Amino acid sequence: MLFMILVKASKNAEAGNFPSAELQEAMTKYNRELVAAGVRVMAKGLYPSSNGVKISYPSPGAEPVRTEGPFENPSDIVAGFILLDVDSREEALKWAMKMPDPQGDGEGQIEVRQVHE
Repeated sequence: MLFMILVKASKNAEAGNFPSAELQEAMTKYNRELVAAGVRVMAKGLYPSSNGVKISYPSPGAEPVRTEGPFENPSDIVAGFILLDVDSREEALKWAMKMPDPQGDGEGQIEVRQVHE
């Protein structure tokens, strides 16, 4: 079963600031554990939303609307993701609960979602 851990952004991440050396080390250790267990498919961080574009579809048949970033509400923005291949939802949640605070400043939030296969 595939699950995606979505790492939510913070004001600090949206400012383009990199995590502290301690947090980078903790996340590297966590990712090594995922790899060693054979459950990590992929993990990537994303550039701040100031580098992004939203495309919305306001009504059926209408032209899409393009909105340049940055976007509001960092907690609604995805800052990165980890894709896991595990045997159950509980296993995915077990791994998610082991993740260090991804923002390192008490603003960290993650979301765990199953991927359609």
